[in-house]
Amino acid sequence: MIRETVREFAEREVKPLAKELDAKEEFSYALTKKIGELGLFGMNLPEKYGGQGLDTLSYIIAVEEMARVDGSQAATLAAHNSLGISPLYDYGTEEQRMKYLPQLCTGEGLWSFGLTEPGAGSDSRGSKTTAVLEGDEWVINGSKIFITNGASDISKGCTVQAVSGEKDGNKVFTTIIVESGTPGFRRLAMHNKMMWRASDTSELFFDDVRVPKENLLGDIGQGSHIMLHTLDGGRLSIGAMGLGLAQGAFEMALAYANERKQFGKPISKFQINAFKLADMAMKIELARNLLYKACWLKDQGRTYSKEAAMSKLYCSEIAREVADEAVQIHGGYGLMKDYDIERFYRDQRLLQIGEGTSEIQRLVISRQIGC
Repeated sequence: MIRETVREFAEREVKPLAKELDAKEEFSYALTKKIGELGLFGMNLPEKYGGQGLDTLSYIIAVEEMARVDGSQAATLAAHNSLGISPLYDYGTEEQRMKYLPQLCTGEGLWSFGLTEPGAGSDSRGSKTTAVLEGDEWVINGSKIFITNGASDISKGCTVQAVSGEKDGNKVFTTIIVESGTPGFRRLAMHNKMMWRASDTSELFFDDVRVPKENLLGDIGQGSHIMLHTLDGGRLSIGAMGLGLAQGAFEMALAYANERKQFGKPISKFQINAFKLADMAMKIELARNLLYKACWLKDQGRTYSKEAAMSKLYCSEIAREVADEAVQIHGGYGLMKDYDIERFYRDQRLLQIGEGTSEIQRLVISRQIGC
């Protein structure tokens, strides 16, 4: 039912606007509100916080179906749920949960997670943003970059990871809630992106930003744990984006191959193209099984870090392979913006980089298997 509902919504509401929003590089407040009205924000939160009380797999299917039509709207949905809402619910006090979560489930407000910095990407411990406790206030200085949902008019705030001290010669990381509009907190939208052009990507700047000490999320020094736990869940949503994109690209390629005629017959009847499409279908099925298994493990309360990394890696790389072959099947038309496959080909490229590069996923997996 969730798959059918989200697919129908994506086809009816998102698809007609996707091409124009991509061309204009425009974040859609109207679509974001409709996504909220559909109940997709916070859908696996308890109802007391405004959620639907659904499981991880239900959420992942929603992201998958959104990505089947448009990567930008899927990115807004995935980042808000996995990186925005999730740590607030998992580590917030009851007061923090009740203050922030209900407004973040309606589509009228978004939240971001400030981890990546200009000099700290794959090496998250290279963070230079600092948070110093002065009396009853945290004083934050530094910057973040490539932050999804951080700069729009409905971005309500950000969970910021900062260096809060040092212990035994190592940095101590702490996460702190910073609301939009706080003096010294400046947000700047990033433009001229190759992909996800209709999603909100931002730079965040902190210049002596002062927030109450009660804005601490979790415990002092728990920042790395919160970050890693959040990224485990986030990898599932990026995997879902890869899976959905691959499904959408495959469907475009199959439809085009059945319509396009060369040498007197549809190009799908040539073995080279038929075998390409068969391989696409097989890889998508394998990706779906792996991702859904990781979701099942999470819902069962079992360890899923290895499977999350595998899912993110495999689904993102399958998205690349399928999108590439889909363009090849379209031929010259696949290079034109009149055809949606051109946008899909651009959108897939981020999936091998965001929330941990493919190289970092292989590092995570190698450690999990005992290397």
